[in-house]
Amino acid sequence: MRTVYPFNADWLYVADHVDLTAPDDLFEKITLPHTNRLFTHRNVDNLDYQFISTYRKHFDWTPDPSQPQLFLDFDGVMLAATVYLNGVLLVEHLGGFAPFSVDLTPALAAGPNTLTVVVDSRERPDVPPFGHRVDYLTFGGIYRDVYLRAVPACHIDNVFVRPQEVLSQPRLEVAVRLSQPAPELTLRASLIDPAGAVIATTETPAPQPDALLRFDHLPPVALWTLDQPALYTVEVTLLAAGQPTDAVSSRFGFRTAEFRPDDGFYLNGQRLKLFGLNRHQIYPYIGVAAPARLQRQDAEILKFELGCNIVRTSHYPQSPHFLNRCDEIGLLVFEEFAGWQHIGDAAWQQVALAELRAMIERDRNHPCIILWGVRINESADDDAFYSRTNALAHALDDTRPTGGVRDFLSSSLLEDVYTFNDFSNSVAEPTRQPHLITEFAGHMYPTKSWDGEERMVDHALLHAHVHDRQMGNRRVAGAIGWAAFDYNTHIEFGSGDRICHHGVMDIFRLPKWAAYFYESQQSPARRVVLRLAAHWALGDSAGGAADSMLVFSNCDEVEATVGEQVVGRFQPNRADYPSLPHPPITIRGLNTALAHNQYKLGDLRLVGYLDGQPAARLEFPADRLPRRLLLTADADTLAADGADMTRLVIQLVDQLGNPAPFAIKIVTLEVEGEAELIGENPFPVVASNGALYLKARHQPGLVRVTAKTDGLPAATATVELLAL
Repeated sequence: MRTVYPFNADWLYVADHVDLTAPDDLFEKITLPHTNRLFTHRNVDNLDYQFISTYRKHFDWTPDPSQPQLFLDFDGVMLAATVYLNGVLLVEHLGGFAPFSVDLTPALAAGPNTLTVVVDSRERPDVPPFGHRVDYLTFGGIYRDVYLRAVPACHIDNVFVRPQEVLSQPRLEVAVRLSQPAPELTLRASLIDPAGAVIATTETPAPQPDALLRFDHLPPVALWTLDQPALYTVEVTLLAAGQPTDAVSSRFGFRTAEFRPDDGFYLNGQRLKLFGLNRHQIYPYIGVAAPARLQRQDAEILKFELGCNIVRTSHYPQSPHFLNRCDEIGLLVFEEFAGWQHIGDAAWQQVALAELRAMIERDRNHPCIILWGVRINESADDDAFYSRTNALAHALDDTRPTGGVRDFLSSSLLEDVYTFNDFSNSVAEPTRQPHLITEFAGHMYPTKSWDGEERMVDHALLHAHVHDRQMGNRRVAGAIGWAAFDYNTHIEFGSGDRICHHGVMDIFRLPKWAAYFYESQQSPARRVVLRLAAHWALGDSAGGAADSMLVFSNCDEVEATVGEQVVGRFQPNRADYPSLPHPPITIRGLNTALAHNQYKLGDLRLVGYLDGQPAARLEFPADRLPRRLLLTADADTLAADGADMTRLVIQLVDQLGNPAPFAIKIVTLEVEGEAELIGENPFPVVASNGALYLKARHQPGLVRVTAKTDGLPAATATVELLAL
């Protein structure tokens, strides 16, 4: 049977291209995932990561006749990797976003071995997405996981699970690719339900490298849905004389996903308006080298905080940990291959096609993925190239449609779904079908966390307006806003700090007011939402005290009280937003309440009602000065593996615990225990909050982090590091 070893620990690294014989003392010890350097969260210069670096790892190997082949599996190396084993060049891989494997067997020695990976993180014009300007940073390093895989000579190379007739008489086809013909071997497939029970098996001879196993008669199965994402497992076993020699497991779901012309998107035969955001894999400080915990957390933020039902992986294949979590929680995915506006020459296109193949072959069993992106984002028409990308996608996966993201309506349609970046600040009437909006807002209205009230409100209402229009248009399948999170960018884009402030959350994944709109569209049965899109300060509105305030909520109505004066009860604005599940609510008559109190600002209280009963409550004191410092770790425990990390959120809050608007302080953090801080320390808190990361070392134990700032009591957070 195969053996797969995690291979992230005990690497050596030097930020230089050194000779294969360079001594180890030139290197530092590191654990993967790894960024080729750390950064501040703002003012990142892309030139700072554009260099060649060298990774080295020593390992011992004991040959096993039953596993004569040894592969090294990379989830992602940015941007090109040259791999040597014991001084022998094995492969040069181009492309930073898709996985690749290296056969170590030709240079493998019994006993000690030395692996060297030379990583070129320069923005090379021969490697997608580069060749022209790109609106995001790629950073550098071996930034995803690495595994060592020992297998028999004839082994299972790939498994593709294809549910059939899911809504009537469910069947299952399992396409298996072997590494070589196996005339005397047999393939067995077992279907395992979400509880872990084997509910069906089937077998077939395996004389050819490609085999097909069928489950023609299945017991009743549970569908993969957004609310109950039932995950099944297919375990494929290769047998010789009835004895297993290799086995591979893959999760999948029974579900249908269909885009219908003029009628939108259907999941399991039920019409569903797609409501989502785009996601870049960029994080502060660490670039793209985020461990599994942070990747999974992004999916959870999109689903549970922001209430999205779909995410687009702009503009490249993303982490398996992110996609696995989307499977587990019921978050749909539109995944596309690497690129941005530019199509290169024939060699460049071959690299792009190779990444497209690797993406689909890796990810086609994920039930969350409903659409393959087979066109370079916002590129010009190229019918010859895009005929090839569509043909490749359909050949590799005949169960999903293709889309191709463009930003002009007159484009050729070679794909199955017309995926369109609509920057009209409204909704352009579809000219092709099916029609899915894949970007809006974003660079049309960049908004910083510390911007004034009017801009923060208008940013939120732009997202509300577009979603209202798309939800009211049956010919539009849905809309995916730009973007979930702010991200670092090149000098040609973004603000002066080289951040694209396009997100509904900032780069730390902390909400702007536009995020309040997204979360308010959830059903109150899942979570009651009541958010104020105002600072409750008389001087923050143009012209002085505003008579109205905006509230985002999924409550039936909201009651507002200033001091002891009841302002009134207010309902959602269905006149201006007739198609939203939960339109914004405008609180009016504040000047009357203030005049009643001789314009002395009192405390504000908001109460949200559902079915006539209080369901949520917010209170804002008249005194909005920072009175407390908070420090919160997202996770209570971390694995002591040298890579696991959690976000540490710093907040300056008023006396009732609300973020203190425009609070600015320098916060210093101290760590006790076997962990390190990743980020700026001291940290300049602007607009009341910010974040760093706490990264585990290799020893278990308790870690205590203390945050201090002038004039406020210190705050602490504790995290336990658990032994592996």
